[in-house]
Amino acid sequence: MGSLQCIDARQLAVARAWATRIIGAMRLPTPWLVIDRIAVAYGRKSVVQGLSFTLPAGSIGCLLGPSGCGKTTVLRAVAGFEPVLDGSIALDGQVVSRAGLMVPPEQRRIGMVFQDHALFPHLSVADNVGFGLQGRSDAPARVRQMLETVGLAHTARRYPHELSGGQQQRVALARALAPAPRLLLLDEPFANLDIELRERLGSELRLLLKATGTTALMVTHDQHEAFAIADEIGIMSDGRIQQWASAYVLYHQPANRFVADFVGQGAFLPGVVSGSGRVRMELGTVQSTEPVRCTEHGDLCPDGCQVDVLLRPDDVVHDDASPVTAEVLSKAFRGAAFLYTLRLDSGAAVLSLVPSHHDHAIGERIGIRLQLDHVVAYKREGGPVLPAH
Repeated sequence: MGSLQCIDARQLAVARAWATRIIGAMRLPTPWLVIDRIAVAYGRKSVVQGLSFTLPAGSIGCLLGPSGCGKTTVLRAVAGFEPVLDGSIALDGQVVSRAGLMVPPEQRRIGMVFQDHALFPHLSVADNVGFGLQGRSDAPARVRQMLETVGLAHTARRYPHELSGGQQQRVALARALAPAPRLLLLDEPFANLDIELRERLGSELRLLLKATGTTALMVTHDQHEAFAIADEIGIMSDGRIQQWASAYVLYHQPANRFVADFVGQGAFLPGVVSGSGRVRMELGTVQSTEPVRCTEHGDLCPDGCQVDVLLRPDDVVHDDASPVTAEVLSKAFRGAAFLYTLRLDSGAAVLSLVPSHHDHAIGERIGIRLQLDHVVAYKREGGPVLPAH
């Protein structure tokens, strides 16, 4: 029998430490798409500047922003349709774009889904899905598999004009996924569909991408679409990403005023910091669970600091017993709730989401109170100054 070697406590501790590091590294998401400080221009017009983000393998990212912010340009650069003037784009560890280098689109193994579907009208559904599989022996089986995956196996012999808009979009998605691309790009894929169908297909798309383990990047100006589909979202403005985070963080912890104003609905109300974690406003004093920071800079707000506090519609609660009242300026029926725009005594306006059985008339005064569990504040620039005490 062989002899057992003795391992002292120090060696065992070192071995455990290395094992912990190795296991921890294995659990880290693998960077699949790495955008590193890219710049893109059309002639002398700069469109994207210093833009960076990373997508782990199997995740769904989204670039969200207003028209003209540069999000589609980023998508085209990733696809290989636009050169980058600076920075780099790497896919699965391979640099595919940098200044002086541009791997052709057909060599990047990237699938694309466009908002107009771009199906071939003279080809059947099956032939459309199999278009990128020409010459492969497994093409027929792969086409059947993809059509079954998107629930359209029964339409294989039909033509695009015989399908609904939603079915056409599913065929376009099946065609893009059939060659098993390293990355799927989606350019406002549901822009031409009605709202109800858009929401349903968005949920189906997320389930499909997760089931197939596909890494995807989409662009849209529709917040609801981005929130429903993406794991992480980059808010874009003027060719730059203002914040890259989950939908929850973007809504509740916006990095700057642009993100706060662009994501969701809300209003800014003047306030003054009073003691650790307290902010006094026209609607009352709120106590934050953490010290108040002037969010754009991360600096602590000193006592007496003038701030603008972000109030979401669910932060302002209708309460008939409250001594604080506001005038109903307008209301929008949302089915289960009304979205009220309310004017305070100072003339400032706030939003409040109220259950729809509280149907108040325009001009009526209703009781309201604050219900905040965290404070998002930005250092006030101009406007009325509140007394410190």
